[in-house]
Amino acid sequence: MGGRITLGLYNSYDPSKLHEIHRRSVARAAPVCYAFETNLALFGFPLEEGFSSAIERLASTTIGEGGHYLRLLAREGRLGIFPFPRRGFPPQLGEVVAATPEPEEGKLLAPRELAQRAERNSFLVVIGLGRRGLPRNVLSIADYHLELSGRRVPFETCTVIGMLPAMLHAYRR
Repeated sequence: MGGRITLGLYNSYDPSKLHEIHRRSVARAAPVCYAFETNLALFGFPLEEGFSSAIERLASTTIGEGGHYLRLLAREGRLGIFPFPRRGFPPQLGEVVAATPEPEEGKLLAPRELAQRAERNSFLVVIGLGRRGLPRNVLSIADYHLELSGRRVPFETCTVIGMLPAMLHAYRR
């Protein structure tokens, strides 16, 4: 039985209001996740309404095929919306991996190794939205740290959203 990979988008922006950047990030992530067989989880997004209403609210942006792939992920049970993790991430999503250009030595996991391990176990790979990246508490509770370049090069969030699922998918083949 193979594991699954879930891309987790962690809201590092204003947690009190849904901004266009939230919708755009989800609109960019949904088709990539769909194409490369990756689930999508949203953490700390200010969405108080029910799941279906939240999907429609997130889909209301000028990019992302009008929310088509977001709706497909939701319909297939491959989309989750969660509050900020207080004591840890939902265990059903798998072992937690924080994407960071500055990994701790004892937690470092290379992309190829993650893809190989995902053949057996499930993993949640969390990325921070915005220039602040992931907060320290998230980095500390992560089981592993993933550095994508092998050279500690920081990437923009959009780059990671496109690169990570494609890279892991290619390594799993």
